[in-house]
Amino acid sequence: MTAWRWTLMVLATFGLSLHAREPARWPPPLLPAAQQADAIHVHKAQRRLDLLRAGRVIATYRIVLGSAPVGHKRQQGDRRTPEGDYRITYRNDRSRFHLSLRISYPNDADRRQAVARRVDPGGDIMIHGATPPGSQVDWTEGCIAVTDAEMEAIWQRVPVGTPIRITP
Repeated sequence: MTAWRWTLMVLATFGLSLHAREPARWPPPLLPAAQQADAIHVHKAQRRLDLLRAGRVIATYRIVLGSAPVGHKRQQGDRRTPEGDYRITYRNDRSRFHLSLRISYPNDADRRQAVARRVDPGGDIMIHGATPPGSQVDWTEGCIAVTDAEMEAIWQRVPVGTPIRITP
């Protein structure tokens, strides 16, 4: 056996080739602006997240919510997903839930109601991955969760500043 054949055989055994492959990009890059969402609408009762551009739905995802999903989030630990108008404020590519997009909860109104009730309004509400495919069980502590593959697709379309409306 020639040295050349032996090299090819060894490379093939380990799943390698002589052709350079482009490494996977992490995190996935944002798509061009024309393909990005300019709004997000979450319909809690329907367990649905819509990405919109110019008022038209460009993608829809099945979601799971906090384990006590009915009603607006009022305080830390209530396991509710907030309702209202917010924005995406941060993109976390090192999330323990694959990837995550931070939602601007609590807003001023949320803080005022919490102060009036003498409770902590909570925070760290995200759209994130880590939901097993096909799962319909609400398991988060108030976040909006999708599968990892769906989160990668959402990540590519949602820049910081995107408005998000969460309805009952």
